Amino acid sequence: MVHFRVSPEAAFDYLVEPANRPAWQSSLARVEDVSPGPAVGQTWVDVTTPGLRPQMETTALDRPHRWTERGTWRGFSAELTLDFAPAPGGCEVEPTMTLRATGLAAPLARALSAAAPYAVRSDLKRAARLLAAGDGG
Repeated sequence: MVHFRVSPEAAFDYLVEPANRPAWQSSLARVEDVSPGPAVGQTWVDVTTPGLRPQMETTALDRPHRWTERGTWRGFSAELTLDFAPAPGGCEVEPTMTLRATGLAAPLARALSAAAPYAVRSDLKRAARLLAAGDGG
């Protein structure tokens, strides 16, 4: 769980906006082809610093409580859910991530699944710092 010193609504609005993602998500260089949103069905392409280009889609959106995205790239799929809850001085954001792959990629997906929660929490902490400093939009 990551503490944000802003309301659940402010944290939610910042985190679910694809255009904000490169500022706080360490693996992103930019986003492209963002469809209108935020809404279930919104799509975009994450352009990662290693050059991967997963296709992303919002699959759940219940402002300011829960948001889920799904990304797919060459046999891999990842799902990230962010749950938001009011807390003293702001809110708490709880990430849940699932990474899957089939065939020869399955062992790599399992290894990445073990590391992913640490990376996601680190990125959310960066987002929380940006919002607390007033740099979040």
